[in-house]
Amino acid sequence: MFEKLSFIEGRFEELEKKISDPEVIADQKLWQKLCKEHSDIAPIVEKYKEYKLVCENIDEAKEIIETSDDKDMKELAELELSESKEKIEEIEQEIKILLLPKDENDDKNVIMEIRGGAGGDEAALFASDLLRMYSMYAESMHWKTEMLSANETDIGGYKEVSFAINGKGAYSRLKFESGVHRVQRIPSTESGGRIHTSTVTVAVLPEVEEVEVDINPNDLRIDVFRAGGPGGQCVNTTDSAVRITHIPTGVVVSCQDEKSQLKNKEKAMKILRSRVYDMAISAQNAEISEERKNQVGTGDRSERIRTYNFPQGRVTDHRIGLTLHKLDMVLNGDLNEVIEALITADQSEKLKMSE
Repeated sequence: MFEKLSFIEGRFEELEKKISDPEVIADQKLWQKLCKEHSDIAPIVEKYKEYKLVCENIDEAKEIIETSDDKDMKELAELELSESKEKIEEIEQEIKILLLPKDENDDKNVIMEIRGGAGGDEAALFASDLLRMYSMYAESMHWKTEMLSANETDIGGYKEVSFAINGKGAYSRLKFESGVHRVQRIPSTESGGRIHTSTVTVAVLPEVEEVEVDINPNDLRIDVFRAGGPGGQCVNTTDSAVRITHIPTGVVVSCQDEKSQLKNKEKAMKILRSRVYDMAISAQNAEISEERKNQVGTGDRSERIRTYNFPQGRVTDHRIGLTLHKLDMVLNGDLNEVIEALITADQSEKLKMSE
């Protein structure tokens, strides 16, 4: 590990010189690439420097204990040694986490897709609740939310809704949200006061650029049609809605939110690229399925990951056995405690596999 850290530190110093070189700065593409690498390894180098400093403190404390005749100095040195030994263990653990292979998608924006599952209208209403929850969480993180496509029900829910969340590190914090979310509550339409169980499926896709996924225009079938659904001045008056089919994979995306056919096409293509990319990544991960079984979030759309129980006011994440009795706060976007616990659990599993 320390040989690797020494190499990274040397590379960091080399990068610092390069990104200050006028010739490199003139080549903006190269300069941006080197700046990103510099930024990525900076936390590792900073932590390694802290590690070396604590090691020096340990050596100095040991020397005082062995050579000094001053009783008070020895006591202080022993205290310093004890504290430094505890600190060095913490830093070593932090370094191991920083050295774990990084998900190349972590810094990306995300496209989230929420679909009502079992439960009919109640599932559609809960899909609306989850859209609100993620939107409020994004706002708390100072990220931007953009609606891409929505299929609303007559009572205000969503059969399905797609939206983008734009912000650095959005995927790293939201990627564990993929899966089946279960809600237990008394629906507003229930006259007998019985608790119903409904499900909603959430998919979290990293937003990808055109250069990251090869989509041949000849593989696309693009259909335009008149928008339908509640509201909108252009409903049933112009062919502004767009449906794009990716023939090789069978992926179909429809978008009718915008009045402009061009804007609907742009949004549909954004979703399509992310879905095709996700399918390719899923196929790769299937080859290492045993490893994925040990990870916190497999991305399996059929995996029941969380239950929102209204009568008891609790949220339970089944993957890590976490239960919080603050349902209202979670549904109002206070997701950090859940997300931090999922990230920690995932890191722990990866550390076990790396040992």
